[in-house]
Amino acid sequence: MKISIIGAGVVDILAGAVDEEIFSRSSTPTDFIKISFGGDALNEAVALARLGKKVQWISKVGDDDAGRRILNYAAENGVDISCVKVEAGLETGVNIVLVDAKGERHFLTNPRSSLRKLAAEDIIPHVDGMGEIVCLASMFVSPLLDIAATEKIFKRIKSTPRILAFDATRAKNGETLDDLTPLLNYADYFFPNEAELATLTGAADIYKNISALIDHGLKCAVVKRGGNGCIIATKSAQIKIPAYHVEKVLDTTGAGDSFAAGFLWALSEGWQLEACGKFACAAASCSVEAVGAVDGVTSLAKVMQRYNRRDFEEKI
Repeated sequence: MKISIIGAGVVDILAGAVDEEIFSRSSTPTDFIKISFGGDALNEAVALARLGKKVQWISKVGDDDAGRRILNYAAENGVDISCVKVEAGLETGVNIVLVDAKGERHFLTNPRSSLRKLAAEDIIPHVDGMGEIVCLASMFVSPLLDIAATEKIFKRIKSTPRILAFDATRAKNGETLDDLTPLLNYADYFFPNEAELATLTGAADIYKNISALIDHGLKCAVVKRGGNGCIIATKSAQIKIPAYHVEKVLDTTGAGDSFAAGFLWALSEGWQLEACGKFACAAASCSVEAVGAVDGVTSLAKVMQRYNRRDFEEKI
């Protein structure tokens, strides 16, 4: 089963661990400084390919060194890059990622780069060749992919029988859950994290927020909770799944993307929702143990070993 992933890919330059006093010193020694790769969609695509899936990535990069590095990285990991547009004159996204002692990351981004320039015209021509499962990994990342533009894309995708999922970052322009309703009515799965969902609803109660997603027409909500695991909800059920135990969190960059990739992998295997959520948590737990977005997700065997270990953090 082919899986199509839509969204951004960038070069990440990671440094850590850093503290809040970094700008008060002229020089700060760190545990690591590493050139890696990131972007929601690229992370998901590479993780899925390493898990053994046939993956198509739909995106845009610049005709520059960073763009070529990204394409080489994706291809070397077995990702189909034939639908990635290379645009002359466009700067490929390069992020500076500062990682603190808890593994949490803080991004410096270029708003003029490819990270913010993906548009509907880069995606719609490829709809007919998309796979049986399609995931938009980067809602609210590119201002050109606003809700109206994304609704047109979703409508085209769902014109033939496909499973449609989408992920998001935090809404940046005051978008609300009501605004998102047209997308929720098309999507089969939505993967927000707890904070992203709270931004959309304006409320803090996660259970009420999840219920609001279903009330707004979403078939299945999969809400990521970091070290607290996830909650999966449909009209008829709500499943709480704890996170897997991790000895030391080095870098949470890409953990949510690894989670989404794990969920999509299990979904493509025909697994039930609870098993999909547990496998997704296993993939995320592997991700945070290494520096780099999906450097910890090296193979299906590794994630499956974690999935079978069943030692959870009982925090839910």
